[in-house]
Amino acid sequence: MITVEFLRHWIAAFGTLVDSHHDQLNALDAAIGDADHGTNLRRGFTVVSATLDSAPDAPGGLLSWVGKTAVSNVGGAAGPLFGSFFLCLGDALGNHHDLDARRFALGLRAGLAGVVARGSAVAGDKTMYDTLAPGIDALDAAAAAQYDHTDIFQAGLRGAESGRDATIDLLARKGRASYLGERSVGHQDPGATSATLLFSALLE
Repeated sequence: MITVEFLRHWIAAFGTLVDSHHDQLNALDAAIGDADHGTNLRRGFTVVSATLDSAPDAPGGLLSWVGKTAVSNVGGAAGPLFGSFFLCLGDALGNHHDLDARRFALGLRAGLAGVVARGSAVAGDKTMYDTLAPGIDALDAAAAAQYDHTDIFQAGLRGAESGRDATIDLLARKGRASYLGERSVGHQDPGATSATLLFSALLE
């Protein structure tokens, strides 16, 4: 079962991964954006990590709190997008203290819907959607097949990494990168890269 303690550890692990990858995220963003994606995420999730022990002690409340904290402390486009993801994930999970992997996958889909509602991205736009959608699909399929949690999360990570890598050849259609037109092709999307860390953190 997925407990609130597991979710708290997931968020802390994501913050640690953001911190260790922030230079890479900034470098990717320098090619097609403002070169601050890693800095913005690290600033926001440093606040999240520092105050995580005082967050609500129920899955929905915890993740909604993460979303609100991200909106308030993560700058740039990433704040509203990651904030919407966690807010909608939290709303979907509610206060069920013991979650199975299928319910968690449904919550992740709700989080993705929140990202879409906020940014209007679709598959192939070269955004975090291109990581989240295949990652969630793969995680959900593994959960439906009743794999153990490690295999479920590994499947999700493989799906996310495949989507992330595919953004290299995509033409950006959203955000600042879209202003570059054809020059955005050949660069890995920073948002897709940071979203992959959500799946990596499930295995930490």
